[in-house]
Amino acid sequence: MSQAIGNTALAYARVWHHVDASDRVLGKLAERIAIVLMGKHKPIYDPGADCGDYVVVTNARNIKVTGKKAQQLVYRHHTMYPGGLKEIQYKEMLRRKPDEIIRQAVSGMLPKNKLRDRRLERLRIFADDDMGVFKHNILKRWEDGTLPPRTD
Repeated sequence: MSQAIGNTALAYARVWHHVDASDRVLGKLAERIAIVLMGKHKPIYDPGADCGDYVVVTNARNIKVTGKKAQQLVYRHHTMYPGGLKEIQYKEMLRRKPDEIIRQAVSGMLPKNKLRDRRLERLRIFADDDMGVFKHNILKRWEDGTLPPRTD
């Protein structure tokens, strides 16, 4: 009879990652954040289990987009009233709510299932350098925008 060791609580422990969004391309950064929120960087990844980590993003106001997206990108939402479709240009959204730009990009890269909202709750985005009390939780930092190498 074989003795298999199951997944321990330590394997499922959530780690806090810090990402500085200054001069980073929006799509590439959102992709890497989505991978960490899903837990794909861990050896115990399971699509049906919520095993991802926390991500804290700072300097969201300094995010970059490539090409003509700064002039052409439009964010839409509906107020649920008749004729209530609202459109906000990228530059205006960057001025008003820079955290919402990154949140919507990451949300679009997560699987569209019941775990999506729970994963997005672990994403904390700050427009400036100050992250408040979350700075005490940070265990890993991404200096170059890539994920740290796996230590299997």
